[in-house]
Amino acid sequence: MFSFQHTQSTHAKTQQESAFQRVSVNLAGRLMLANRDEYECTAVDMSPGDVLFATVARPRAGERIIAYIDHVGRIEGTVSRLAEDAFVIQINATERKREKLAAQLTWIANKHELGLPEDRRHDRLAPRKTLTELAVEGGEKYRCRIIDLSLSGAAIDIEVRPAIGTPVTLGNSMRGRIVRHFQEGVAMEFSGIQSREALTEFL
Repeated sequence: MFSFQHTQSTHAKTQQESAFQRVSVNLAGRLMLANRDEYECTAVDMSPGDVLFATVARPRAGERIIAYIDHVGRIEGTVSRLAEDAFVIQINATERKREKLAAQLTWIANKHELGLPEDRRHDRLAPRKTLTELAVEGGEKYRCRIIDLSLSGAAIDIEVRPAIGTPVTLGNSMRGRIVRHFQEGVAMEFSGIQSREALTEFL
């Protein structure tokens, strides 16, 4: 099971880039240069601290970049390294945003190992409301954070691990059952395929 680990570096120049372990992601997206020109791009590998883009865009070193990456959302940063048809940006983000990125990237890295039904059937959605409660059959409620959401299920960052098959309710009304455990928490499958309107509590 993949999990991000901090690594140490004795070189100040590369310390920021080496602060996080990168993971191969191969995610499509679009980016905008400082002059507002937009280009298609692919995030080839990524950490909560930096990302390598494959793209025909030609930014300058130090240029500010805004990108929207599938399954990750909006990120911004400054160009730290340039290569042919590619460049690296250092991500500008709060510690909370980096923690969220780490959870999203862990989820992406582990998705094949987890084998979740929603990975194959439905695109993942980016929830606007991530903090909520998970109610377990029997009445217990636990604070949790939504890592990932689709029309058929969700990945949830939570300290408890209800048994696989346990009926649960996410938020106010989203019923389902636990289908997997992973390092950050659990995955639940909804009782039926939902519409986007049914998920407006989180979106």
